[in-house]
Amino acid sequence: MTARAADRARYDRATAHLDAPVAIVDLDAFDANADDLVRRAGGKPIRVASKSVRCRALLERVLARDGFAGIMSFTLAESLWLARSGFEDVLLAYPSADRAGFAELTSDPKLAAAVTVVVDDPAQLALIDAARDGGREVVRVCLELDTSLKLLGGRVRIGARRSPLHSPADVADLARAVARRPGFEVVGIMAYEGHVAGVGDAIAGRPVRSRAVRLMQTAARRELAERRAAVVRAVRAVAPGLEFVNGGGTGSVQHTAAEDAVTEIGAGSGLYVPRLFDNYTSFSGRPAALFALPVVRRPGVGVVTVLGGGYPASGAAGTDRLPVPYLPQGLRYDAQEGAGEVQTPLLGSPADDLLVGDKVWFRHAKAGELCERFDALHLVEGDRVTATVPTYRGEGRTFL
Repeated sequence: MTARAADRARYDRATAHLDAPVAIVDLDAFDANADDLVRRAGGKPIRVASKSVRCRALLERVLARDGFAGIMSFTLAESLWLARSGFEDVLLAYPSADRAGFAELTSDPKLAAAVTVVVDDPAQLALIDAARDGGREVVRVCLELDTSLKLLGGRVRIGARRSPLHSPADVADLARAVARRPGFEVVGIMAYEGHVAGVGDAIAGRPVRSRAVRLMQTAARRELAERRAAVVRAVRAVAPGLEFVNGGGTGSVQHTAAEDAVTEIGAGSGLYVPRLFDNYTSFSGRPAALFALPVVRRPGVGVVTVLGGGYPASGAAGTDRLPVPYLPQGLRYDAQEGAGEVQTPLLGSPADDLLVGDKVWFRHAKAGELCERFDALHLVEGDRVTATVPTYRGEGRTFL
Protein backbone atom coordinates (compact mmCIF):
# COMPACT_ATOMS: atom_id res chain seq x y z
CA MET A 1 0.00 0.00 0.00
CA THR A 2 1.36 3.42 -0.95
CA ALA A 3 1.59 6.23 1.58
CA ARG A 4 -1.29 8.04 -0.11
CA ALA A 5 -3.44 4.92 -0.11
CA ALA A 6 -2.67 4.47 3.59
CA ASP A 7 -3.70 8.07 4.26
CA ARG A 8 -6.96 7.50 2.42
CA ALA A 9 -7.68 4.42 4.51
CA ARG A 10 -6.95 6.38 7.70
CA TYR A 11 -9.14 9.30 6.73
CA ASP A 12 -12.00 7.03 5.68
CA ARG A 13 -11.81 5.16 8.99
CA ALA A 14 -11.57 8.37 11.01
CA THR A 15 -14.62 9.90 9.33
CA ALA A 16 -16.71 6.78 8.82
CA HIS A 17 -19.30 8.20 11.23
CA LEU A 18 -19.44 11.56 9.41
CA ASP A 19 -21.43 12.33 6.29
CA ALA A 20 -19.63 14.25 3.54
CA PRO A 21 -19.07 17.01 2.60
CA VAL A 22 -16.61 17.16 5.47
CA ALA A 23 -13.27 18.90 6.12
CA ILE A 24 -10.36 17.60 8.18
CA VAL A 25 -6.95 18.65 9.39
CA ASP A 26 -4.41 15.88 9.90
CA LEU A 27 -2.70 17.04 13.10
CA ASP A 28 0.41 14.92 12.56
CA ALA A 29 0.94 16.61 9.21
CA PHE A 30 0.02 20.05 10.62
CA ASP A 31 2.57 19.73 13.42
CA ALA A 32 5.26 18.39 11.06
CA ASN A 33 4.70 21.36 8.76
CA ALA A 34 4.98 23.72 11.74
CA ASP A 35 8.30 22.11 12.69
CA ASP A 36 9.55 22.54 9.13
CA LEU A 37 8.65 26.24 9.09
CA VAL A 38 10.52 26.77 12.35
CA ARG A 39 13.55 24.91 11.02
CA ARG A 40 13.62 27.03 7.88
CA ALA A 41 13.18 30.25 9.87
CA GLY A 42 16.53 29.63 11.55
CA GLY A 43 15.63 31.06 14.94
CA LYS A 44 13.55 34.01 13.80
CA PRO A 45 9.94 33.98 15.05
CA ILE A 46 7.11 33.23 12.65
CA ARG A 47 4.05 35.46 12.68
CA VAL A 48 1.09 33.29 11.65
CA ALA A 49 -1.04 34.52 8.74
CA SER A 50 -4.56 34.03 10.03
CA LYS A 51 -6.19 34.12 6.58
CA SER A 52 -4.31 30.90 5.83
CA VAL A 53 -5.73 29.15 8.91
CA ARG A 54 -9.14 30.77 9.73
CA CYS A 55 -9.67 28.66 12.82
CA ARG A 56 -9.05 30.02 16.32
CA ALA A 57 -8.30 26.60 17.82
CA LEU A 58 -5.55 25.94 15.29
CA LEU A 59 -4.14 29.45 15.68
CA GLU A 60 -3.90 28.78 19.42
CA ARG A 61 -2.30 25.39 18.77
CA VAL A 62 0.48 26.73 16.56
CA LEU A 63 1.14 29.81 18.69
CA ALA A 64 1.68 27.54 21.69
CA ARG A 65 4.69 26.04 19.89
CA ASP A 66 8.22 27.40 20.16
CA GLY A 67 9.18 29.47 17.14
CA PHE A 68 5.81 31.16 16.56
CA ALA A 69 4.80 34.59 17.86
CA GLY A 70 1.96 36.87 16.85
CA ILE A 71 -0.74 36.90 14.21
CA MET A 72 -0.88 38.55 10.81
CA SER A 73 -4.58 39.30 10.24
CA PHE A 74 -6.48 40.34 7.12
CA THR A 75 -9.31 42.67 8.19
CA LEU A 76 -9.72 45.16 11.01
CA ALA A 77 -12.89 43.48 12.25
CA GLU A 78 -11.01 40.19 12.48
CA SER A 79 -8.10 41.90 14.25
CA LEU A 80 -10.37 43.37 16.91
CA TRP A 81 -12.18 40.05 17.38
CA LEU A 82 -8.90 38.20 17.82
CA ALA A 83 -7.61 40.82 20.26
CA ARG A 84 -10.81 40.60 22.30
CA SER A 85 -10.38 36.80 22.25
CA GLY A 86 -7.02 37.04 24.00
CA PHE A 87 -4.47 37.26 21.18
CA GLU A 88 -2.11 40.00 22.30
CA ASP A 89 -0.05 40.71 19.16
CA VAL A 90 -2.06 41.18 15.96
CA LEU A 91 -0.64 42.84 12.85
CA LEU A 92 -3.34 43.90 10.39
CA ALA A 93 -1.45 43.28 7.16
CA TYR A 94 -3.80 45.10 4.78
CA PRO A 95 -5.01 48.73 4.86
CA SER A 96 -8.58 49.19 6.06
CA ALA A 97 -11.40 51.70 5.52
CA ASP A 98 -13.46 50.31 8.43
CA ARG A 99 -14.39 53.56 10.19
CA ALA A 100 -16.44 51.85 12.90
CA GLY A 101 -13.52 49.53 13.59
CA PHE A 102 -11.07 52.41 13.90
CA ALA A 103 -13.44 54.20 16.28
CA GLU A 104 -13.42 51.07 18.45
CA LEU A 105 -9.64 50.61 18.19
CA THR A 106 -8.85 54.18 19.21
CA SER A 107 -11.27 54.09 22.15
CA ASP A 108 -10.02 50.92 23.83
CA PRO A 109 -6.55 50.79 25.45
CA LYS A 110 -6.40 47.00 25.32
CA LEU A 111 -7.23 46.84 21.62
CA ALA A 112 -4.88 49.71 20.77
CA ALA A 113 -2.02 47.93 22.54
CA ALA A 114 -2.69 44.59 20.83
CA VAL A 115 -3.36 45.65 17.22
CA THR A 116 -0.91 47.19 14.74
CA VAL A 117 -2.26 48.50 11.43
CA VAL A 118 -0.50 48.68 8.07
CA VAL A 119 -0.41 51.97 6.16
CA ASP A 120 1.28 53.06 2.95
CA ASP A 121 -0.40 56.43 2.31
CA PRO A 122 -1.02 59.56 4.41
CA ALA A 123 -4.67 59.41 3.29
CA GLN A 124 -5.07 56.29 5.42
CA LEU A 125 -3.88 58.21 8.48
CA ALA A 126 -6.43 60.92 7.72
CA LEU A 127 -9.20 58.33 7.45
CA ILE A 128 -8.27 56.87 10.85
CA ASP A 129 -8.23 60.30 12.46
CA ALA A 130 -11.61 61.16 10.96
CA ALA A 131 -13.02 57.88 12.33
CA ARG A 132 -11.78 58.32 15.90
CA ASP A 133 -15.09 59.67 17.23
CA GLY A 134 -13.37 60.94 20.33
CA GLY A 135 -10.95 58.01 20.67
CA ARG A 136 -7.54 59.18 21.86
CA GLU A 137 -5.52 55.96 21.94
CA VAL A 138 -2.25 55.94 20.01
CA VAL A 139 -2.46 53.81 16.87
CA ARG A 140 0.44 51.44 16.30
CA VAL A 141 1.52 51.72 12.65
CA CYS A 142 3.43 49.37 10.35
CA LEU A 143 4.71 50.76 7.05
CA GLU A 144 4.47 48.47 4.02
CA LEU A 145 7.24 48.38 1.42
CA ASP A 146 6.54 47.49 -2.20
CA THR A 147 8.72 44.46 -2.93
CA SER A 148 8.24 44.29 -6.70
CA LEU A 149 11.25 43.83 -8.94
CA LYS A 150 11.56 46.64 -11.48
CA LEU A 151 13.63 46.12 -14.61
CA LEU A 152 14.53 48.20 -17.67
CA GLY A 153 14.16 51.46 -15.82
CA GLY A 154 10.80 50.49 -14.38
CA ARG A 155 9.22 49.53 -17.71
CA VAL A 156 9.01 45.91 -16.52
CA ARG A 157 7.49 45.21 -13.10
CA ILE A 158 7.32 41.78 -11.43
CA GLY A 159 5.32 41.39 -8.22
CA ALA A 160 1.98 42.09 -6.61
CA ARG A 161 0.52 45.58 -6.83
CA ARG A 162 0.42 46.46 -3.16
CA SER A 163 2.17 49.43 -1.55
CA PRO A 164 3.20 52.55 -3.55
CA LEU A 165 6.29 52.84 -1.31
CA HIS A 166 9.23 51.42 -3.26
CA SER A 167 12.38 53.29 -2.27
CA PRO A 168 13.97 53.93 1.12
CA ALA A 169 13.12 57.62 0.66
CA ASP A 170 9.44 56.76 0.01
CA VAL A 171 9.14 54.80 3.25
CA ALA A 172 11.14 57.29 5.31
CA ASP A 173 8.93 60.14 4.05
CA LEU A 174 5.82 58.34 5.28
CA ALA A 175 7.54 57.57 8.59
CA ARG A 176 8.12 61.32 9.01
CA ALA A 177 4.47 62.00 8.13
CA VAL A 178 3.42 59.59 10.87
CA ALA A 179 5.84 61.14 13.36
CA ARG A 180 4.40 64.60 12.70
CA ARG A 181 0.84 63.41 13.27
CA PRO A 182 -0.27 63.10 16.93
CA GLY A 183 -1.90 59.81 17.88
CA PHE A 184 0.26 57.50 15.75
CA GLU A 185 3.51 55.63 16.28
CA VAL A 186 5.63 53.73 13.76
CA VAL A 187 6.49 50.35 15.27
CA GLY A 188 7.11 48.11 12.26
CA ILE A 189 7.92 47.57 8.60
CA MET A 190 6.33 44.89 6.47
CA ALA A 191 7.35 43.63 3.02
CA TYR A 192 5.72 40.60 1.39
CA GLU A 193 7.66 39.28 -1.58
CA GLY A 194 4.78 37.39 -3.18
CA HIS A 195 6.62 36.87 -6.47
CA VAL A 196 9.17 34.84 -4.49
CA ALA A 197 7.14 33.34 -1.64
CA GLY A 198 3.95 32.73 -3.60
CA VAL A 199 5.10 31.52 -7.03
CA GLY A 200 6.17 27.92 -7.59
CA ASP A 201 9.46 27.35 -9.37
CA ALA A 202 8.94 23.76 -10.52
CA ILE A 203 5.90 23.82 -12.79
CA ALA A 204 5.00 20.36 -14.02
CA GLY A 205 5.61 19.96 -17.74
CA ARG A 206 7.05 23.47 -18.15
CA PRO A 207 10.83 23.27 -17.61
CA VAL A 208 11.64 26.50 -19.48
CA ARG A 209 9.13 28.53 -17.49
CA SER A 210 10.35 26.93 -14.25
CA ARG A 211 13.91 27.91 -15.06
CA ALA A 212 12.80 31.47 -15.83
CA VAL A 213 10.95 31.68 -12.50
CA ARG A 214 14.04 30.51 -10.60
CA LEU A 215 16.23 33.10 -12.34
CA MET A 216 13.69 35.84 -11.60
CA GLN A 217 13.42 34.84 -7.95
CA THR A 218 17.19 34.78 -7.48
CA ALA A 219 17.45 38.30 -8.90
CA ALA A 220 14.44 39.48 -6.87
CA ARG A 221 15.81 38.14 -3.58
CA ARG A 222 19.16 39.82 -4.14
CA GLU A 223 17.63 43.19 -5.08
CA LEU A 224 15.10 43.17 -2.26
CA ALA A 225 17.62 42.20 0.42
CA GLU A 226 19.71 45.27 -0.40
CA ARG A 227 16.73 47.60 -0.68
CA ARG A 228 15.01 46.29 2.47
CA ALA A 229 18.19 46.84 4.52
CA ALA A 230 18.38 50.41 3.23
CA VAL A 231 14.70 50.97 4.04
CA VAL A 232 15.20 49.77 7.61
CA ARG A 233 18.17 52.09 8.09
CA ALA A 234 16.20 55.03 6.71
CA VAL A 235 13.16 54.38 8.90
CA ARG A 236 15.20 53.79 12.07
CA ALA A 237 16.66 57.25 11.58
CA VAL A 238 13.11 58.59 11.93
CA ALA A 239 11.64 55.99 14.30
CA PRO A 240 14.46 54.56 16.46
CA GLY A 241 11.92 52.57 18.49
CA LEU A 242 11.08 50.30 15.55
CA GLU A 243 10.00 46.97 17.04
CA PHE A 244 9.87 44.58 14.08
CA VAL A 245 10.62 44.08 10.39
CA ASN A 246 8.33 41.45 8.88
CA GLY A 247 9.02 39.69 5.60
CA GLY A 248 8.63 36.54 3.64
CA GLY A 249 6.00 33.89 3.24
CA THR A 250 5.84 30.11 3.26
CA GLY A 251 7.70 29.78 -0.04
CA SER A 252 10.63 32.00 0.96
CA VAL A 253 11.05 31.44 4.70
CA GLN A 254 14.72 30.39 4.71
CA HIS A 255 15.78 33.05 2.20
CA THR A 256 14.04 35.94 3.97
CA ALA A 257 15.20 34.75 7.40
CA ALA A 258 18.80 34.99 6.18
CA GLU A 259 18.49 38.78 5.86
CA ASP A 260 19.92 40.59 8.87
CA ALA A 261 17.38 43.41 8.50
CA VAL A 262 14.40 41.05 8.95
CA THR A 263 13.36 40.27 12.52
CA GLU A 264 10.34 38.00 11.90
CA ILE A 265 8.76 35.91 9.14
CA GLY A 266 5.14 35.89 8.04
CA ALA A 267 3.77 32.46 7.09
CA GLY A 268 0.61 30.42 7.40
CA SER A 269 -0.25 28.44 4.27
CA GLY A 270 2.64 26.08 4.96
CA LEU A 271 0.72 24.69 7.92
CA TYR A 272 -2.02 23.29 5.65
CA VAL A 273 0.10 22.82 2.47
CA PRO A 274 -2.53 23.38 -0.24
CA ARG A 275 -1.99 22.21 -3.81
CA LEU A 276 -0.25 25.41 -4.99
CA PHE A 277 2.77 24.40 -2.92
CA ASP A 278 3.34 21.29 -5.00
CA ASN A 279 5.39 23.40 -7.44
CA TYR A 280 8.23 24.45 -5.11
CA THR A 281 11.81 23.22 -4.93
CA SER A 282 12.68 25.15 -1.76
CA PHE A 283 10.64 22.91 0.54
CA SER A 284 8.13 20.07 0.63
CA GLY A 285 5.37 19.74 3.19
CA ARG A 286 2.65 17.27 4.03
CA PRO A 287 -0.92 17.99 2.94
CA ALA A 288 -2.73 18.61 6.22
CA ALA A 289 -6.08 20.19 5.29
CA LEU A 290 -8.41 18.18 3.09
CA PHE A 291 -12.10 17.95 2.34
CA ALA A 292 -14.21 15.02 1.21
CA LEU A 293 -17.21 14.98 -1.09
CA PRO A 294 -19.59 12.00 -1.36
CA VAL A 295 -20.12 9.91 -4.46
CA VAL A 296 -23.79 10.33 -5.41
CA ARG A 297 -23.87 8.98 -8.98
CA ARG A 298 -22.13 6.47 -11.23
CA PRO A 299 -22.97 7.71 -14.75
CA GLY A 300 -20.90 5.07 -16.55
CA VAL A 301 -17.63 3.21 -16.77
CA GLY A 302 -14.76 5.27 -15.43
CA VAL A 303 -17.00 8.06 -14.10
CA VAL A 304 -18.43 9.01 -10.73
CA THR A 305 -20.25 12.17 -9.70
CA VAL A 306 -19.67 13.78 -6.31
CA LEU A 307 -21.87 16.33 -4.56
CA GLY A 308 -20.55 19.91 -4.73
CA GLY A 309 -16.94 20.79 -5.45
CA GLY A 310 -17.02 24.26 -6.99
CA TYR A 311 -14.61 25.79 -4.47
CA PRO A 312 -12.23 27.90 -6.59
CA ALA A 313 -9.41 29.87 -4.99
CA SER A 314 -8.78 33.58 -5.40
CA GLY A 315 -6.34 34.90 -7.97
CA ALA A 316 -6.21 34.93 -11.76
CA ALA A 317 -8.79 32.43 -13.01
CA GLY A 318 -7.35 29.16 -14.26
CA THR A 319 -7.31 25.43 -13.64
CA ASP A 320 -4.64 25.90 -10.98
CA ARG A 321 -7.27 27.69 -8.85
CA LEU A 322 -9.43 24.57 -8.61
CA PRO A 323 -9.26 21.98 -5.83
CA VAL A 324 -7.44 18.86 -6.93
CA PRO A 325 -8.97 15.36 -6.55
CA TYR A 326 -6.39 13.72 -4.26
CA LEU A 327 -7.63 10.38 -2.89
CA PRO A 328 -8.08 7.91 -4.43
CA GLN A 329 -5.19 8.85 -6.68
CA GLY A 330 -5.86 9.01 -10.40
CA LEU A 331 -9.17 10.90 -10.64
CA ARG A 332 -9.48 14.00 -12.79
CA TYR A 333 -12.08 16.57 -13.83
CA ASP A 334 -14.12 16.37 -17.00
CA ALA A 335 -12.66 19.22 -19.08
CA GLN A 336 -16.14 20.20 -20.26
CA GLU A 337 -17.58 20.53 -16.75
CA GLY A 338 -14.77 21.16 -14.27
CA ALA A 339 -15.71 21.59 -10.61
CA GLY A 340 -19.45 22.22 -10.31
CA GLU A 341 -21.38 24.16 -7.72
CA VAL A 342 -23.80 21.29 -7.00
CA GLN A 343 -22.15 18.29 -8.60
CA THR A 344 -18.80 17.36 -10.11
CA PRO A 345 -18.11 14.42 -12.43
CA LEU A 346 -14.73 12.78 -11.98
CA LEU A 347 -13.03 10.58 -14.55
CA GLY A 348 -10.45 7.82 -14.25
CA SER A 349 -10.14 4.12 -13.58
CA PRO A 350 -10.37 4.53 -9.76
CA ALA A 351 -13.99 5.61 -10.31
CA ASP A 352 -14.96 2.00 -11.01
CA ASP A 353 -13.98 1.00 -7.46
CA LEU A 354 -16.09 3.71 -5.82
CA LEU A 355 -19.60 3.11 -4.55
CA VAL A 356 -22.40 5.56 -3.91
CA GLY A 357 -21.71 7.06 -0.48
CA ASP A 358 -17.94 6.65 -0.66
CA LYS A 359 -15.75 9.70 -0.04
CA VAL A 360 -13.42 11.36 -2.53
CA TRP A 361 -10.78 13.51 -0.85
CA PHE A 362 -9.66 16.85 -2.30
CA ARG A 363 -6.99 19.45 -1.60
CA HIS A 364 -7.90 23.11 -2.00
CA ALA A 365 -5.72 25.27 -4.22
CA LYS A 366 -5.09 27.69 -1.33
CA ALA A 367 -5.06 27.27 2.42
CA GLY A 368 -7.55 29.14 4.58
CA GLU A 369 -10.10 29.73 1.82
CA LEU A 370 -11.27 26.16 2.38
CA CYS A 371 -12.66 27.29 5.73
CA GLU A 372 -15.11 29.65 4.05
CA ARG A 373 -16.91 26.51 2.83
CA PHE A 374 -17.09 24.55 6.09
CA ASP A 375 -18.37 25.34 9.57
CA ALA A 376 -16.04 22.89 11.29
CA LEU A 377 -12.71 21.14 10.95
CA HIS A 378 -12.45 17.58 12.26
CA LEU A 379 -8.98 17.07 13.72
CA VAL A 380 -7.54 13.67 12.86
CA GLU A 381 -4.80 11.86 14.78
CA GLY A 382 -3.92 8.50 13.33
CA ASP A 383 -7.22 6.99 12.28
CA ARG A 384 -9.45 8.84 14.76
CA VAL A 385 -11.13 12.21 14.96
CA THR A 386 -9.95 13.51 18.32
CA ALA A 387 -11.67 16.91 18.23
CA THR A 388 -14.00 19.02 16.14
CA VAL A 389 -13.40 22.76 16.12
CA PRO A 390 -15.24 25.64 14.45
CA THR A 391 -13.80 27.60 11.57
CA TYR A 392 -14.30 31.36 11.44
CA ARG A 393 -17.47 30.61 9.47
CA GLY A 394 -18.59 28.19 12.18
CA GLU A 395 -18.29 31.01 14.69
CA GLY A 396 -20.41 33.25 12.49
CA ARG A 397 -17.41 35.27 11.34
CA THR A 398 -17.11 35.86 7.61
CA PHE A 399 -14.83 38.85 7.39
CA LEU A 400 -14.59 39.13 3.61
